[in-house]
Amino acid sequence: MMINHELKVIERMSAGSGLSLGFEDLIILGVSIDSRTIKPGNLFVPIIRDLDGHDYVSDAISKGAIASFWQKDRPNPPDHVPLIYVDDCLEALQKLATEYRRELQIKVIGITGSNGKTTTKEMLNSVLQTKFRVHKTEGNLNSQIGVPLTILGIDKDAEIAVIEMGMTERGQIEQLSRITHPDIAVITMIGVSHLSSLGSREQIAAAKLEIINGLKNGGCFVFQGDEPLLNKELNNRNISIETISFGQGDFNDVIAENTISCSDGSQFSVANQMYYLPLLGMHNINNALAAIAIALRLGLNSSEINEGFTQLKLPNMRFEKMNSPLGFTIINDAWNASPDSVNAAITTFQELTGYGEKHLVIGDMLELGDDEIEFHRVVGRNLDPNKINYIYTCGDLSSHIASEAKRRYPLEAVMTFKDQIILANTLKQKIKKNDVILLKASRGMQIDLIIPSLMN
Repeated sequence: MMINHELKVIERMSAGSGLSLGFEDLIILGVSIDSRTIKPGNLFVPIIRDLDGHDYVSDAISKGAIASFWQKDRPNPPDHVPLIYVDDCLEALQKLATEYRRELQIKVIGITGSNGKTTTKEMLNSVLQTKFRVHKTEGNLNSQIGVPLTILGIDKDAEIAVIEMGMTERGQIEQLSRITHPDIAVITMIGVSHLSSLGSREQIAAAKLEIINGLKNGGCFVFQGDEPLLNKELNNRNISIETISFGQGDFNDVIAENTISCSDGSQFSVANQMYYLPLLGMHNINNALAAIAIALRLGLNSSEINEGFTQLKLPNMRFEKMNSPLGFTIINDAWNASPDSVNAAITTFQELTGYGEKHLVIGDMLELGDDEIEFHRVVGRNLDPNKINYIYTCGDLSSHIASEAKRRYPLEAVMTFKDQIILANTLKQKIKKNDVILLKASRGMQIDLIIPSLMN
């Protein structure tokens, strides 16, 4: 089961102090940072963010928490409550997770990358479950808080953990890698997400490559070999680790051949073994290659891998197909957007067959730094009026997509909006039975909010 220790052990593992003697033998079962979802037996960790978790310690205890951390610089700790005093609650949570990881007899697969992290995680979970007991990152728990919580939720009888790692700045992936101490580290791809904070793709690649800093001795690094920045950085570092590259270039260790696109997926071969992936797009084949490389290294065969692919289910808003009762199809790919993911989604959308007219609804791509306008213009330049019939942009930045698209599209086929209600009403007037709509935008744009009005 999840972490299950006496409080005196938790105090030692988290480098805490001050636990009253009468509470030392109490046993915690699991960890929570949210008093609203406390389960009996939990240790409560009062993280300080927009709200101060210390204001909710008493509430957490009343709901069944056994004990709580308490940051030493916070005033007025509650009386008669089992408290472990720490210098910093987030650091204590991370230390606790690091120590618990050392107790686990488990293989850890750590995954990062600009795009494709969640999809690759879900592929690996689905495939590896055919042979192993697998624990995976749930939801978007891939942060400095989420990864420690994921580690602390691992049952001791699990055999493999698949852990997603996200970042916003340099140093964060290294921190998460040292906490998780992966046996296998994966970089799905290098894009331009976080360009506004990191400044260049070179810096993004360096930040993602921090994942190998916590890699176990004898560990394996799996990466997209088509990315020159990764190859260059690896050569510069002269690191002695096992590497497996995947991608489309024939110089990679794992490549897809004989690719055939089907109505709801892709068929391809790897080393003369056939695979069927129930997802569209070459970007998803690349994600699948990473999963196949790892599965083969862990002893699975192609039949087991294919069985796992058939059971694959992705979270919502990742090229999620929805059939309207009015007879058209909505593809919701609005979980997030970057130039790379937008290009992949549009390419896949253009290749779809069996529909009437195609309608692209695209919102702003955020966090792209000084070149954000040019990134949007490039998307507009690449749109093909022979493959996508109508363009609807929503947001200030995406208006630059429309400006470029108008150079090749009929004026009435490209529309710009700032109001989602007007956008949805316009779409409803344009859309016909058997048409298909793709929604794509950064999460902050919440472009998916137009879906309910389109379904009625």
